[in-house]
Amino acid sequence: MATNLALDDRLLNQAVVVGGLKTKKDTVTLALKEFIQRREAEQVIAAFGTVDFDDSYDYKAERKRHV
Repeated sequence: MATNLALDDRLLNQAVVVGGLKTKKDTVTLALKEFIQRREAEQVIAAFGTVDFDDSYDYKAERKRHV
């Protein structure tokens, strides 16, 4: 999909150099992927401590049951 964006040339050129990629397109694609991964990781981290666990659950007994 073709998209026209007004990007800061200095910032994009610096990202190309720092990222070690060959093209601006590859650099923007990688930046978007990393952005998505970071945001998804933040959502997972935010979920820590929100799940209640049953202290009496015996996972070892469950493993034996299925073998």
